[in-house]
Amino acid sequence: MNDRYDAGAAGHGADQYELVGYDEYGRPVYRQVPPQQQTQQPYDSYAQQGYGYDPYATGGQQAQQYDPYGGGDTGQQPQTPSYDPYGTGSHQQHTGGHSASYDPYGRTASSGQQPRVAEQTAYIPHQAGPVEEPVTQERGDRDYRTEQFAFVEEPDQDSEDVIDWLKFTENRTERREEARRRARARVVALVVVLALAAAGGVGYLWYAGKLPGLSSSDDKKDTATPTGAQKRDVIVVHLHNTKKGGTSTALLVDNTTAKQGTTVLLPNALALSGDDGSTTTLAKSVDDDGSSGTRDEIDTVLGTEIQGTWRLDTPYLQNLVDLIGNIEVDTNANVPDPDAKSKGTAPLVRKGKAQTLSGKSAVAYATYQGSGEAQNAQLERFGQVMQAVLRKLTSDAQGATTTVQTLGMIIEPPLTDKDLGVFLAKLADLAKGGDYKTALLPVQTDGTLSAQASASVVKDVLGGTAKSPDKDAAIRVSVRNASGVKDNTGKARVVLLNGGFSFQDGGSGAAEATSEVVYAAAADKDDATEVAKTLGLPAGAVSKGDVSGNADVSVVLGQDYAPSSS
Repeated sequence: MNDRYDAGAAGHGADQYELVGYDEYGRPVYRQVPPQQQTQQPYDSYAQQGYGYDPYATGGQQAQQYDPYGGGDTGQQPQTPSYDPYGTGSHQQHTGGHSASYDPYGRTASSGQQPRVAEQTAYIPHQAGPVEEPVTQERGDRDYRTEQFAFVEEPDQDSEDVIDWLKFTENRTERREEARRRARARVVALVVVLALAAAGGVGYLWYAGKLPGLSSSDDKKDTATPTGAQKRDVIVVHLHNTKKGGTSTALLVDNTTAKQGTTVLLPNALALSGDDGSTTTLAKSVDDDGSSGTRDEIDTVLGTEIQGTWRLDTPYLQNLVDLIGNIEVDTNANVPDPDAKSKGTAPLVRKGKAQTLSGKSAVAYATYQGSGEAQNAQLERFGQVMQAVLRKLTSDAQGATTTVQTLGMIIEPPLTDKDLGVFLAKLADLAKGGDYKTALLPVQTDGTLSAQASASVVKDVLGGTAKSPDKDAAIRVSVRNASGVKDNTGKARVVLLNGGFSFQDGGSGAAEATSEVVYAAAADKDDATEVAKTLGLPAGAVSKGDVSGNADVSVVLGQDYAPSSS
């Protein structure tokens, strides 16, 4: 409800008020009429009809002339306040018969500077006070006040950038802190690991008796793993000479505990025990008992555990060397070309350091035994070739397996192509690294193992215990057929075995007229006499002399030998 102006107050001498406009909410705004204006007539809205026209004028009174545009007047007019719709207190002033220009915004015309008349805006009871508008003056005479300005909080265009920068700074700080925390954690973990390692090292030294101050010089212990407890993988390889006959045998040993590879060369004269308790040689066992029987007999004599047998015929050795691209060997003899037709032909293999051998020359060198040389000389050359092949062979298990499969080598159960390929790859890796050697098993004249052999090879390399055949088990008889009849060897073998003797095949030779029975030791004379009796030979055939191989008694079957008489 609109509050009204109390008009009764004017009639009692109170201050007069007039309507000056409306505020922003549509409410009327009043101001106090100055004292000099209290006697003037109120504003006549109908004065627009003409100058001096007063529709309500009485008795010839002259009406005040109203000029809405301040264009002048017809006579001297008293000062009339200018109409100010915003109540700013500005008023019109007539000077020299001209009224001041009308300014709807309450600004004084530029015809002259007008003095500011202080006015007071009225506040009507029971309504809120009007909002005063700031007084506007010319630029040169303005009096700025705080209430004349409206401060509007405008959004800062850079506020988003500032927020992003703060977030970036905060994230970078957090990352730095996180990096510091991780670095501290790594340092702590490293310190812990080093401390544990140091503690473990000290504990090991204490356990091993090597800690300074706690161990004595006379209390030295071998802390290495005992040779018997070391793990070894062993394969036996038989090189068969398909042209000249005969075999060469070696053990390929991979000591996985000590990371050491070894080729152990086994002389053909090595005495082995057969399944029937009879004594035989390694060479005869390979021919008669085959791979499986020979493997078991070697295990019995050397105390080893052989995982498989690799039969390597000379043509396969030649293909293997050609496939891997030749080998280098420090040769110790000039080897003639076996295919040469004349004696003056240059040797196939020359003696010297780092000689390059092809497949053919490698086979010739591995099987060569010079005139007057023992079988061990040829066996050592075979060992040189095997080690050179391993140095050249690939260390990749799959590649080595492919090589074995490509060559189609003779593999006997339980050994397979993959087993042999993986095994050879491991040995090749050791040979390339210099952790490989070749050792010859020392064998006595009778084929048995000496204490030296038992310590240096059997125990240290193979981790086994030597156990030669019992000499009291059976008398070992070596038989060489010189009768000219091939079947006499087999017949003599049957007779001797039935008589309780151990048979050894001494091969065959040029025909001889008479048979011989030879013994080496005087203690074996009776045994020799018994052998002659068993074979049906006369007592005069027995004599003392050199005995071949590791036999106790040697027999030469002459043309006078008659199996039917035995």
